[in-house]
Amino acid sequence: MVRRSKPKQLSEGELQQFMRAAAALHDSIVGPLISPQCEHYRSMQTLHEALLKAVREISGKDAAFVRWFGAGSR
Repeated sequence: MVRRSKPKQLSEGELQQFMRAAAALHDSIVGPLISPQCEHYRSMQTLHEALLKAVREISGKDAAFVRWFGAGSR
């Protein structure tokens, strides 16, 4: 049996698939119009920040879908 080392980064196709999924998750996070004072809102903001960080780390650039909404990350 031949052992192969696993790739250290996503292929172009996998990266595109990841970005599509990230954009869909972004839409589901920013879509609901709920009060900024509620716990759900704060949890969704935390999730959104983690998503933006992951996109930046994996793709090497900020997510295009963030620019569409005029939102940014810290």
